Amino acid sequence: MKITFMGAGSTVFARNVIGDCMCTEALRDSVFALYDIDGTRLEESRVILEAMRKTMGGYGKIECYLGVENRKEALRGATFVVNAIQVGLYDPCTIIDFEVPKKYGLRQTIADTLGIGGIMRALRTIPVLEDFARDMEEVCPDALFLNYTNPMAMLSGYMQRYTGVKTVGLCHSVQVCSESLLNEIDMQDKLEGRKELIAGINHMAWLLKIQDKDGNDLYPEIKSRLEKINYKLDDDKCGNKVRLEYIKNFGYYCTESSEHNAEYNMFYIKSKYPELIEKYNIPLDEYPRRCVNQIAGWKKEYEELVQNGVKTHNRSKEYASHIMESIVTSTPYQIGGNVLNTDHLITNLPEEACVEVPCLVNGYGINPCHVGALPVQCAAMNMTNINVQLLTIEAAKTRKKEHIYQAAMLDPHTGSELDIDTIKKMVDELIAAHGDFMPEYK
Repeated sequence: MKITFMGAGSTVFARNVIGDCMCTEALRDSVFALYDIDGTRLEESRVILEAMRKTMGGYGKIECYLGVENRKEALRGATFVVNAIQVGLYDPCTIIDFEVPKKYGLRQTIADTLGIGGIMRALRTIPVLEDFARDMEEVCPDALFLNYTNPMAMLSGYMQRYTGVKTVGLCHSVQVCSESLLNEIDMQDKLEGRKELIAGINHMAWLLKIQDKDGNDLYPEIKSRLEKINYKLDDDKCGNKVRLEYIKNFGYYCTESSEHNAEYNMFYIKSKYPELIEKYNIPLDEYPRRCVNQIAGWKKEYEELVQNGVKTHNRSKEYASHIMESIVTSTPYQIGGNVLNTDHLITNLPEEACVEVPCLVNGYGINPCHVGALPVQCAAMNMTNINVQLLTIEAAKTRKKEHIYQAAMLDPHTGSELDIDTIKKMVDELIAAHGDFMPEYK
């Protein structure tokens, strides 16, 4: 069996996913094909993963494929393809995504999922995924494409609607959603045996139900505790105020962090109300800071690993290896997956939307579960994001700049801060700044 990792220069993530596979008896004898366009990063991943492979028993085989000219061979015969590419990297593209909007008074926190940053990231990534899809349709037509790259709903949705590649989008936030909430409000005693239902869209899927091991609804106690502590707004150290406020104002907790959700709506980052930034502990320019720290941290960690040796790996909570194992062994496993809303899995969201719902995985692959209707206010919040996602996908499909303008105009945060003419000017400047990363729109 062959497992191909696209963007294997993402060494830490590749180490986790492939390390998980090496921990799994049904997967450990696989050929692990590493693909990247950066030779230095690819070699670093090879060194670390080869050392890990030997430490963990020497099972399987690692192969490296550098550059676009070797991409098709990297994919040839693969059973599973894991995608973790970042087109344009931190420098220059992430810097551009933050600095150009900042000139227009538009501030962001993460800019990888929605907002003007998310739109730009999708538009420079989708053409690369189109190339992947053409190769996969030729050399591994039955492979499952496991997408981890953001913006999740836009990229996965494009692949699902406009290519013949079997695709599921995977995120880290579903697995830790309810745990993060219960830990936040000192209800750790309810963690064991808890039951939950999560559905919506990526990074804004809703914790619709949460019960203890005996089936008792935990939301009344959660809301009671939050009322007593004023939703932690009085706690200067609380970094999760936005999501806790979601419970207060919309009735439900959601999957992704507060620094993410602060920019998915028109409520919190407002130039006319600068006091909200401090009130809700909103970390503006958070993602660039993380990138700088991660780059520096990885250089140090790599040197230490080379010098001191690579230790064994413990299987993580990432879905990828569990999905592969389930399909290969026909052992049922449940995930929260990003899939097309075919046959209205969520009845009050559009069919062409990419939704995040419970999925049963078995020997037949990914089997999404019907959820029904979301609470109307939750569906309405999701639609403010879905509108932007669908228009961005339309822009990528048609190559029409007017759809980029429309996506930015309808983005909740962008549209609440800037007028239409300014939005168009900003979009034009971003496209020009991205240059060869967005040649279709020059």
